[in-house]
Amino acid sequence: MEKEKLFEGMCDVIIRGEKSEAADLAREAIKMDVSPVEAIDKGFVRGIREIGERFDREECYLPELVMAADAMIAATDVLREAMKEGAERPQVIGRAVIGTVQGDIHDIGKNIVGTLFMVNGFEVVDLGQSVPTGTFVQKTDELKPDVVLMSALLTTTMPAQQDVIEALKQEGLRDTVKIMVGGAPVSQEWADRIGADGYGKNALQGISVAKQLLGV
Repeated sequence: MEKEKLFEGMCDVIIRGEKSEAADLAREAIKMDVSPVEAIDKGFVRGIREIGERFDREECYLPELVMAADAMIAATDVLREAMKEGAERPQVIGRAVIGTVQGDIHDIGKNIVGTLFMVNGFEVVDLGQSVPTGTFVQKTDELKPDVVLMSALLTTTMPAQQDVIEALKQEGLRDTVKIMVGGAPVSQEWADRIGADGYGKNALQGISVAKQLLGV
């Protein structure tokens, strides 16, 4: 299979929300020596971007969006395992701690962001969903990450991002780490208001901003 056809197929299976087919194409990419970064960026992310745009235009509905995200996760899980087994180990350029803030159990976007950061050279520690403010503080102190990534999908949980920043200030840790926020209701204006260092509208933009913040 030619690479461009592979990428087109990856895009298509994400749009259709086919988990098993997405995983199969991820395995096919590994066999073809296509890097995980290229497979995600040129294939799977194209599908996520397309289904997201269709959702914004009200051309599809939430169940289709969720199915697409599940297919994306199935594909990236395969690529994660390949990297662990040594298929590709990018040079580590920084450590990132990521989590969905307290009260928010939506982690699809967070999972995609974490995967993309990993394949772009970050060592990623995923704290999971509905992460207490104290856990963000504890892990920042313990792991000494370069960047903390906080996701919030609900307007009601957005204030928890500010709570984490204030807690880090109180513990004298705020200046030791860059903080980025994201999620559907989050904006650059909100990031500026709560004192975050960066904001990513989507996963790819988030990577670019993180690299700029760290000077890598």
